[in-house]
Amino acid sequence: MEHLNRIEIRGRVGTVRKNEVNGSKVANFSLVSEYLYKTKDGMAASETTWFNVAAWSNKDMPDLDKIEKGMPIYVKGRMRTAKYTSAEGTEKQFYEVLASKVRFLAEAPPDEF
Repeated sequence: MEHLNRIEIRGRVGTVRKNEVNGSKVANFSLVSEYLYKTKDGMAASETTWFNVAAWSNKDMPDLDKIEKGMPIYVKGRMRTAKYTSAEGTEKQFYEVLASKVRFLAEAPPDEF
């Protein structure tokens, strides 16, 4: 059996942090996506999900310095778990999307992915 860990998200950027690590640029940003649906009684409803994204500069990435709060973005990548120790000494775990491709939706229509 082949394992698969892939995620694709279209949404809007929330907070953005840009850094350089060992000469490589990385953008860490939150991305919000909304799922619109109708309830069983026909009422419109939405489900909002926030994702944490890490995007490292490479040939498949646009200029990460252009990522700004509120802009529409498409992200393709994989989910990963990261752990760290807090200032209080407790171990914390969180999930993030490690982006393999990022596209600004103003640059290309979503159907081109």
